[in-house]
Amino acid sequence: MTKIHVNPNGRTILVTGSPGFIGANLVLRLLMEMMAGTVISLDDMNDCGDAALKAHRLCLIERAADASSARHVFIRGSVADRALVNHVFEEYAPGVVVHLAARDDAQCPEACVESNLAGFFNVIDACRRHPVAHLVYASSDSVYGDNKKMPSGTDDRTDHPLSLYAATKRSNELMAYSFASRYGIPCTGLRFFSVFGPTEGPDGFCRAATDALLRGDRVPIPNGGNCLRDFIYIDDAVEALFRVMQGAPRRGVDDDDAPAAPYALCNVGSGRPENLLDFLSALHQALISAGLLPADHDLSAHRELSPMQPGEAPVTCADTGALEADYGCRPAIGIREGLKRFAEWYREQM
Repeated sequence: MTKIHVNPNGRTILVTGSPGFIGANLVLRLLMEMMAGTVISLDDMNDCGDAALKAHRLCLIERAADASSARHVFIRGSVADRALVNHVFEEYAPGVVVHLAARDDAQCPEACVESNLAGFFNVIDACRRHPVAHLVYASSDSVYGDNKKMPSGTDDRTDHPLSLYAATKRSNELMAYSFASRYGIPCTGLRFFSVFGPTEGPDGFCRAATDALLRGDRVPIPNGGNCLRDFIYIDDAVEALFRVMQGAPRRGVDDDDAPAAPYALCNVGSGRPENLLDFLSALHQALISAGLLPADHDLSAHRELSPMQPGEAPVTCADTGALEADYGCRPAIGIREGLKRFAEWYREQM
């Protein structure tokens, strides 16, 4: 699909969920790349996840803003607050919106629905009333459910979500399509797979496993150890997001010569799934090399083969063809290099 070039330099870009893992790293990239313009960060700094880590990421953003030619504005508030979202659009008139704010359903299903459904509607409806060049939003590989077809492609079935979170993300995609079709809002949804690396939160396997190993606890490996995950390093995920921002879908025609909405979906993964046992072994070696674990640390005594957890699929693998074809984007950081960088970051934070 041909794209409309959207130059981020000099624009006002709104990033929701900016103190989050992907959001913070995107804002840092924007502040490094942009020679002019404004980056608006919107987040409520909720207690979901590691509050201290969110504050740490926000501190990194503020330092980067001091050295950037672009301006950074942080607004504390929820995307579920319709009046606030409307105010942000009226006050700053963003030209590009990257919507990453979301809540999982594990601890608070009500907050998941409020943020992921009401919050998404508030943002996309504001894009309707204050037209933007491109709305990019985070979806998830969880929309594929227990999909037996591998690798998972964006044309595959997504009508069997295994969690409320997955259902809300698929709902976001459908809402985006309807707004793109009816109002012409250029929308691109990114189905992120397992993103890992420095500043990762405790909800990610890499960080959770590291925390457990350093506490002396066991690391559970789902599905009796027979579990594959498509991991992608944070810098590669942000590179994909940065490139997608700059290529908005255009209106066209479908195979039947009917008008087609300016709407696209892309998987953001490596396309090379890793067995969790192998990934954990590589992480273990990285932690030893970084001096976080002793050289004689026995990994076999600190892992536990566990049943498949509700809401999870035994295998995830991304078909990244659209991302490569439309944006020329391929992961550059391998698992071992990425884990080395993660372990070094973790050591610096202790």
